[in-house]
Amino acid sequence: MALTEYVGLATLDVDSREVEIASYSVTDMTGRKPVKTMNRTGRIKGFTRGLGQFEIKATAVIPKGGTPINWAEIEGAKLTIEPLGGGKRISYLDCFTIQVGEQYDTENEAKIDVSLIAIRKVEE
Repeated sequence: MALTEYVGLATLDVDSREVEIASYSVTDMTGRKPVKTMNRTGRIKGFTRGLGQFEIKATAVIPKGGTPINWAEIEGAKLTIEPLGGGKRISYLDCFTIQVGEQYDTENEAKIDVSLIAIRKVEE
């Protein structure tokens, strides 16, 4: 049985600083919306094509020392996912913050939860 290659590294580039991401999830929001009409069937008639976007939820470990990042003011950031041992990198470009939260767990790690919207996805 062959081994499976897993994604190895996710980083967020903010103002020329690289932040390692502990976990992330990406949702592709297609922009499609149902068209609701008053018809006899009581069902939607179809859909419209709107503007798509990528919704990203990322968790980063807060580094000790250095210049702190203003997480709520992130604009124009880049999230890059790199597979171990080669392969295509996936980058989400022009990211901006929509929500920020903090957490502290039993392993003595302070983490920051950031919700971002990305405008573009690029395979490099």
